[in-house]
Amino acid sequence: MSADPTNDTHPAIEALLVEGYRRMSPSQKMERVCELTRALHELALQDVRRRYPEAGVRELELRVASRRLAPELMRRAFGWDPREAGY
Repeated sequence: MSADPTNDTHPAIEALLVEGYRRMSPSQKMERVCELTRALHELALQDVRRRYPEAGVRELELRVASRRLAPELMRRAFGWDPREAGY
């Protein structure tokens, strides 16, 4: 069986991580998910700020949202077309 080329974590380290997650309570796991979600949002926001330094708060948030939501939903919900405006 060959190693997964998309997984750069050493198997021994991955086993330690899995064991740590198993020992967490459900609330600890939820908090970890929330922390990671906030971190991903912040990384996306920083990238959008770098790409569009003149963008206002609304435009920044729309561009970040357009990375997660389908273009049709972005058009219907926010009147924002990522295909025209960019991501």
